[in-house]
Amino acid sequence: MQQIAVITLGIAELERSRRFYTGGFGWAPVFENDEVIFYQMNGLVLATWHTAALAKDMMRGDLMRPGAFALAHNVRDRDHVAPLIERLTGNGGNLLRAADEPAHGGFRGYVADPDAHAWEIAWNPAWPIDDAGHVKFASG
Repeated sequence: MQQIAVITLGIAELERSRRFYTGGFGWAPVFENDEVIFYQMNGLVLATWHTAALAKDMMRGDLMRPGAFALAHNVRDRDHVAPLIERLTGNGGNLLRAADEPAHGGFRGYVADPDAHAWEIAWNPAWPIDDAGHVKFASG
């Protein structure tokens, strides 16, 4: 079975990160303490964990360097992309790329959270989203 249970992002300041995810995306934490906040997603959990605590838990000291990856948040309608990017940047995010049409179709832009994790905000007409918010991979 192909499955991911939790994605954990190392963050520098819990409250700054909380503002981005709750005020920007509008997500509600399901648990939080002084080190970590958990958000229940559709089928997995996203955790934002203070980098020092995460490094200690993982027994690693090199968590301060960024990785080369992007998370994606797909929306149901093209007209939802730019307003969400604006809301995210208004809540502490950093605009990486304004919304535009990539050569492969759809509409997308990129925002970094306060800890430089890249988020693609995208609409793809070939990838339907069901009522539960699950994206179905389909060819374009």
